[in-house]
Amino acid sequence: MTESGEQTLSRIAAALERIAPPPASAADLLAAPAYGWDGLALTQVERIVAPPLALLRGIDRQRATVADNVARHAAGSDAHDMLLWGSRGMGKSALVRASVAAAAGDSGRIALVQAAGDALGSLPALMATLQQSERRFLLFIDDIGFGAGQESEARILRSLLEGGVSPRPGNVRIAVTSNRRAIVARHLSEQDDPINPRDSVDDALALADRFGLSIGFHNCSQDDYLAIIEAYADHYGLTWDVSEALEWSKRRGARSGRVARHFITELAGRAGRALV
Repeated sequence: MTESGEQTLSRIAAALERIAPPPASAADLLAAPAYGWDGLALTQVERIVAPPLALLRGIDRQRATVADNVARHAAGSDAHDMLLWGSRGMGKSALVRASVAAAAGDSGRIALVQAAGDALGSLPALMATLQQSERRFLLFIDDIGFGAGQESEARILRSLLEGGVSPRPGNVRIAVTSNRRAIVARHLSEQDDPINPRDSVDDALALADRFGLSIGFHNCSQDDYLAIIEAYADHYGLTWDVSEALEWSKRRGARSGRVARHFITELAGRAGRALV
């Protein structure tokens, strides 16, 4: 007896179901200190990798501002969305992560949600998920920068900050880092409106204006650079030499928190230590 076409299709479908991986379970919004958003689903992250706030030297004013704002949000008080902009390697991302870790403490009252830069179009769906929880969240978008052809993503972010048809939930605030204060290109040659380029520039700057806090980070002085190294070295029990630290920065052509951290990694490696 030959098998009918319908029976064949049913048998194939059953076989595919047996070999297909099980569907991913929804992330528990109360279980983890941090989550990653790839545009489709949330993934739980078991630990926020960040230095203690006290180790972030050379950015004292910025540290106080960001940490205080995150603590307010964690406590259920009103708080600002934040734009952290400026020099590379000066601790913008580390400060966001460290502030959430400090504000969460043992209670876990706030969690970090990091969204991929190419997932901005899905942020309304993410907001709809996060608003189902009573927990507080800081949505973190790292190293953002909008170029040509990304106007729609910029408008989505602007709408969430300003409160559009689908406003941002009250339990979510947004933190963005960027090397540019305006986030998007400001040169007229980079704009997409050849008829009225001034409107394009104004539209670009309007996005940065939506953040309640705009916090600048600048290249650190030699004293700040050495203070950063001293703080890390004391924390990890490492010995170091000022002249070698300065030579390290000269070879890299910069003084920053990142360069200082790389120097500490070098010292730890020589000493046979693994930094946690």
